[in-house]
Amino acid sequence: MRVADFEYDLPASAIAQAAIEPRDASKLLDTRTMTDRRFSDLPSMCEPGDLLVVNETKVRAARLVGRRPTGGSAEVLLTRRVDSLRWEALVRPARKLPAGTMVTINDELGVTVITEPVDGVATVTIETDDDVEDAIARAGRLPLPPYFHGSLASDDRYQTVFATTVGSSAAPTAALHFTDALVRELRRGGVEMAAVTLDVGLDTFRPMDRGASGDGLVVDHRIHSEHIEVPSGTVEAVRRTRDRGGKVIAVGTTVVRSLESAAKGDGSIVPFEGSTDLFIMPGYQPRVIDGLITNFHAPATTLLVMIAALSGPTWRAAYTHALANGYRFLSFGDAMYLEVER
Repeated sequence: MRVADFEYDLPASAIAQAAIEPRDASKLLDTRTMTDRRFSDLPSMCEPGDLLVVNETKVRAARLVGRRPTGGSAEVLLTRRVDSLRWEALVRPARKLPAGTMVTINDELGVTVITEPVDGVATVTIETDDDVEDAIARAGRLPLPPYFHGSLASDDRYQTVFATTVGSSAAPTAALHFTDALVRELRRGGVEMAAVTLDVGLDTFRPMDRGASGDGLVVDHRIHSEHIEVPSGTVEAVRRTRDRGGKVIAVGTTVVRSLESAAKGDGSIVPFEGSTDLFIMPGYQPRVIDGLITNFHAPATTLLVMIAALSGPTWRAAYTHALANGYRFLSFGDAMYLEVER
């Protein structure tokens, strides 16, 4: 498979530049019949006994803007916590932030670059007398997607209603469509809810390398690693769903990676906490999930490759339909529902 196999024309006008309200008023494409629905219709699309699994990660205010020793501006975007002292970060301007440079964010927080930046990525440490996460939350800004040029009424609009554990550089966007009222309606209809945690990294959205001649291979792309946690309660929820003949429906590609990373060969899963570099591409046989709710993804990304792996060639028909019918794409856009072909 070549990266070019996952290209499509995404006009700028199709990229959502506003967060629709209420959240569940977004469109939802039912790919089983190519039917246009509203996200608020989801309860009628689920059966009693189904299980929806969500990602409860919370976006960190990871964009830190400060000053270099010379007085020039600098930006540090924390992408991953390496350990108690070190962080992986995107720094800019990278050429003016060599190892040893201290960036002053405010009176209580500073960042020191400790490795030479490579492609803008460096390892940094954070200096503060307060709790690190608390200091970041006060000084930082939410790292909204670079293709989003609109504004939000509040930062909470880039957090899901399930967000509890700080750790992500981006929101698990499929869950942005849920409201508390919709969750209650799903539960009243006999749909069970469970959660995993995957700390979303910026590499999630990085386009695959097309190669100098444009014929790059998908398998040559180095997939990113992300931290996940699949708790015992979710493992039990999957088991109960299997026992009663319900469907396990992942809310977002992050949940797919989490559940499938915790799966054994027989399709059962076990509690798991650690890193995953699972790259789901056509040919992969899903072991846990039966359905997926997801937004519409950018061309030539690993997210789109995953959709192709789970839905087969119908992904292109779904995207063509969405573009022709005014669906909004990417993080604040609309959603689609697909069932997995086993």
